[in-house]
Amino acid sequence: MSEYILEMNDISKEFPGVKALSNVNFKVEKGEIHCLVGENGAGKSTLMKVLSGVYPYGMYDGDIVFEGQVQQFHEINDSVKAGIGIIYQELALFPDLTVYENIFAGNEVKKGPFVDWNQTIVQATQMLKKVKLKVTPETLIKELGVGKQQLVEIAKALSKDVNLLILDEPTAALNEDDSENLLELLKELKSQGISCIMISHKLKEVISIADKVTVLRDGKTICTLDASKGEVVENVIIKNMVGRNIEDIYPKRPDKKIGETVLELTEWSAYDTQLGRNVVKEVNIHVKKGEIIGLAGLMGSGRTELALSIFGNPKKYKLQGNLKIQGAPKMLKHTSDAIKAGIAYVTEDRKGDGLFLLQDIKSNVSAAHLKGISTKGILNLNEEVKVGKQYKDSLNIKASSLEQVVGKLSGGNQQKVSLGKWLFTGPNILILDEPTRGIDVGAKFEIYSIMNELIYEGMSIIMISSELGEVLGMSDRVYVMADGAIKGELTMEEATQEMIMELATQ
Repeated sequence: MSEYILEMNDISKEFPGVKALSNVNFKVEKGEIHCLVGENGAGKSTLMKVLSGVYPYGMYDGDIVFEGQVQQFHEINDSVKAGIGIIYQELALFPDLTVYENIFAGNEVKKGPFVDWNQTIVQATQMLKKVKLKVTPETLIKELGVGKQQLVEIAKALSKDVNLLILDEPTAALNEDDSENLLELLKELKSQGISCIMISHKLKEVISIADKVTVLRDGKTICTLDASKGEVVENVIIKNMVGRNIEDIYPKRPDKKIGETVLELTEWSAYDTQLGRNVVKEVNIHVKKGEIIGLAGLMGSGRTELALSIFGNPKKYKLQGNLKIQGAPKMLKHTSDAIKAGIAYVTEDRKGDGLFLLQDIKSNVSAAHLKGISTKGILNLNEEVKVGKQYKDSLNIKASSLEQVVGKLSGGNQQKVSLGKWLFTGPNILILDEPTRGIDVGAKFEIYSIMNELIYEGMSIIMISSELGEVLGMSDRVYVMADGAIKGELTMEEATQEMIMELATQ
């Protein structure tokens, strides 16, 4: 009997004009956690869509062998019946239905022709215990946080008696505690004999959990690394992912040219009328020309709320305190006021708030500054093409053309489009909220290099980041927030991960 639960042999998959997978070989042993890594566009998700039947038999070349049998999955239900469950980054739950209804949606527990709701609740309770989620089955999904919703998705998959569980970026939207809980659950499932494939950009998580790691690059299998042989280490994974050594993940910045103060907040507070409390409390910060300010803190510390209160207050907080730009007092009542004052804000949620996913690159780049391509109120489409090409080239956006739909781009390229959109407004102060969330190490390096170029040209950047390595690697100074307040200001000579965490947990 084979030691492998899954063998994907010589898998190739083509789209019009693109070979997404080229003779990929991928094997997973029974009862192991196998991580699949690679830069955005490497073919990871495409390979899993082939496995799960999203791309059915006949639309790819090669063989899938599962539980010792060659498989021909014509649809997702075929792979589910075989014992394969897949959980995507974007959760597929019904927010207005209960936990138990979601767990058994499409897989109802029946008594004759009717749904047996009592037995459904009993079995849902068992599934919740299995994933160690302490909520009642009657709870509505919309009442749960993202971390708990992720556990409901896993319970839903386990209810179908899966032997192989696939998770695509399962911790991308989770805080540290929820991420840790999820990883512990995967270890628990492994002890129960369930094999797991995890796609992730978070290499520290990969290193902490993987038995083996397979690296894809440009649609090809590069290598499989074995943790038991000491091969699963960060520099080896990165080298295989990008095809080169990245000696320093954070690029060296040219000579610093830090100038005068361009933004200053004193006794700055923001009251959220919906929550009935201050989300920003008496903040005092300043930002100088040509510097990167790191804004660190845990989830819920008030960093994004502070950014929104500066950027024209779109959440309509009640604001108090003083804001100065270039030494002049300002009252920014709308995002258009902020843009006119030279402030731009790249949101942490590029898919939800930052981009028009169904529109093309050039339309997205011009969206925040239509006046820049208009004459007497009429859009100049030729100018839109010129601007789109300018940012596609300068930011190295990898796409077949300016007409490519943004939703089809990789995460790193979507982030570059979002950045280009705001650079077109001509800002002096750029707020980057989680600028590298959900993108691979190669794309991160490109984003960091762009940031360094902007700073060298005289822009100022406020960078909100939950990655302490990123804060320490890219900042000139760091402000640490907790409970809506600034808990400390650190120079880079003073700043350490331990010091930041100590302030962030006050």
